[in-house]
This record gives sequence, C-alpha cells and structure tokens, in this order.
Amino acid sequence: MNNPSERLILEAGRADRQYWLDLWRYRELFFILAWRDVAIRYKQTVIGLAWAFVRPFMTMVVFTVVFGKIARLPTEGTAPYAVLVFAGLLPWTLASSILNDASGSVTGNGQLVSKVYFPRLIIPLATVLVGLIDFGVSLIILAGVMAWYGVMPDWHILLLPAFVLLAVLVAIGPALWAAAMIVKYRDFRFVIPFAVQVGLYVSPVGFSAKIVPSEWLLLYSLNPMVGVIDGFRWAILGGESPLYLPGFALSLLVTAGMLWLGIHTFRSTERRFADLI
Repeated sequence: MNNPSERLILEAGRADRQYWLDLWRYRELFFILAWRDVAIRYKQTVIGLAWAFVRPFMTMVVFTVVFGKIARLPTEGTAPYAVLVFAGLLPWTLASSILNDASGSVTGNGQLVSKVYFPRLIIPLATVLVGLIDFGVSLIILAGVMAWYGVMPDWHILLLPAFVLLAVLVAIGPALWAAAMIVKYRDFRFVIPFAVQVGLYVSPVGFSAKIVPSEWLLLYSLNPMVGVIDGFRWAILGGESPLYLPGFALSLLVTAGMLWLGIHTFRSTERRFADLI
C-alpha cells in the first residue's frame, strides 16, 4: 500500500465511477476467495477430487443407456452415442456448477460483505474457478472415452476454449441475477436447483438438437445452452456435428441479454447488500 497508485480512496460516487478498476485492484482477493472455494469443495471429503470423475461418468452411462439404447435416439453422423452425450455434458456441468455456486455465494459470505468494502462482484466470479477445475477433470474423461471409441478430433478442437468462455458467460448472467434476488428474497434459493434440474432435460445434453423439427429449432435456440452445447459438439466432433448458425447466433444474443441483466441487477442491488444480509 506504499505505492500511491495502489491506494484506495473512499469518496462519494467513486465506487460507481471506478468500479471496474477496483475489480482489478482487488484481484488478490479474487484468487483468495477462489482457492478457498476449491479447498472447501474437496476438503474433508471421502473421495475428494474423484467425485469430479464419478459424477459425469455415471451421468454419461445413464444417458447413453436411456437415450441411446432404450429410446434409440440417433447420434450425429457416425459418432458413438457416449461421445455425443459427454460432449453435451461438459458445457452443461460447467454452467450448472457455476450457476449453483455463484447464486448463493453472496449470502454465504455475509460476514465479509457486511464488514469490508470491496467490489461484491468478486464473490460470484470467484466461484468460476471451481467449475473450471471440475471441467478440466471432465475433459480428461472425455479424452479417455474418445480414445476408447477411436474418435480423433480435428482442427475444430482449437476453438473449444471459445465455447468454454461462452459456457461461463451463459451461467454468469443468470447467476448474478439470482445472487441479487437471493439476498433480497431468501426463499429464492430453492428455485435455482429446480431450474437446473429442469434445464438438464430441456437442453440437448443426452440427445442431439438435430432431432428437434426444423421449424422449431430456431425457437428452441432461445435456450442459450443449445448454442453452447452445439458449439462444443462441433468443436469436438467436427464435421460429424455441423453447427446451426441461425440458432447459434440467437443463443449469443440471449446470452448477451442475460449477462447485461445479471450485471445491471447485481450492481443496482449491491449497495444494499450489507443492510439486507
């Protein structure tokens, strides 16, 4: 704090004008909260990090049996159904993990919020690291499943990081909005797990979006996870899973709208967090 450029001056209206700069100044707090969340997730657990392997793998097995073997839904091209499912599980697990963790993060850090000044946006953003670690574990499983079935990615896989970022943005918008709502209305926290559970089945996780009739596909793409999951499959399966560009563009617009709404709602409510908590 000896460097004048690193000093934080509290004055009327400054928090609004310099909010995004303060986010950078408090970057160390971001990493502290992020690693704390990681430690809490895996500390004093029976199987620890192995749970990040077990959950997506078992979900893949169930979806493959139910949708691929029993319902006999078609895959995309010649891709094995298990690879199709896991390529959809990757973005869904990442987004749902961020939504679940970030939405309740502000109330979970009530003592910190009520005692210390810092941009409160750091709290939900810090939860993203936990989701990304689980995602990295799932990516290893996907590589093993693809190797088992002899599926090799092509150049499309280079664009996978862009779709990872898109999955994070899809989750952050609703998560920020929900975090603000939960501070004001505590019973709202029960809505999020229900919405996530419903979203798992209305999103093309266990099946291909290509089975949706063409006249309804654009409307179906109002669910932004449709574009994200299609993008993941396109990056992983390449030509086996062509990207529906109109639907993907619509998903991007919906994602941008939700992100704006989430940030706007969070920022407008943030100044009252300490009183509400």
